[in-house]
Amino acid sequence: MDIAAVVALVFFLAFVTLAVVATVRTVRTVRRTISRGSAQARRVVEDSRLRARRLALTGPAGELVQLRLDLRASIDSTYTALEERRDEDASLSEASQLFARLNEHARALDNELRLLEREPDRARLAKRLPPLAKRVRRITHAADSLRWAAQDRARRFADDELSALSRDIQIEADALRHWVPPAGPAVPGPDPLGPTPAPAEWPKLEKPPGE
Repeated sequence: MDIAAVVALVFFLAFVTLAVVATVRTVRTVRRTISRGSAQARRVVEDSRLRARRLALTGPAGELVQLRLDLRASIDSTYTALEERRDEDASLSEASQLFARLNEHARALDNELRLLEREPDRARLAKRLPPLAKRVRRITHAADSLRWAAQDRARRFADDELSALSRDIQIEADALRHWVPPAGPAVPGPDPLGPTPAPAEWPKLEKPPGE
């Protein structure tokens, strides 16, 4: 009885532990989902604000807003291209790591541009725009290169898979067209030599006289 109680207690503790672990993981997942959704919502609001400001501003201030829009568009597009195929293509893992490092530079630059939006000295703003624009172009060029390479790789895989599928379908189609009637039981035909004649009867021998 004591052994049964110990076993039951062990199973109960294991069940409680698994339940706690599952609960903690669920809470973390929900938090990450909420955090990601909030970040995306803030990003949409910020992008909408930038587009509105770009329409309203001209000169260096407008160019500054356009730089932020270009930077964000390039980073977002590259992230989407890599994220969509990361689970399907393990070779993209290194590209994703490089993009994560590039994204850190993009964030720092975007924050610098955001702070510069409040600069009241337009002459200072115009002076700082050329080096900032150069940094934006370097980051967007690197992001575009990763995105285009990922797109080319995905298209190449799709073309190779379609070619292999087309070959298999053509082979199957040729096999279906090559129809041969199934062989049935052999039916004996007429013998070209005719029926086998019956053996001839031997003539009867007559007994000699006197016997």
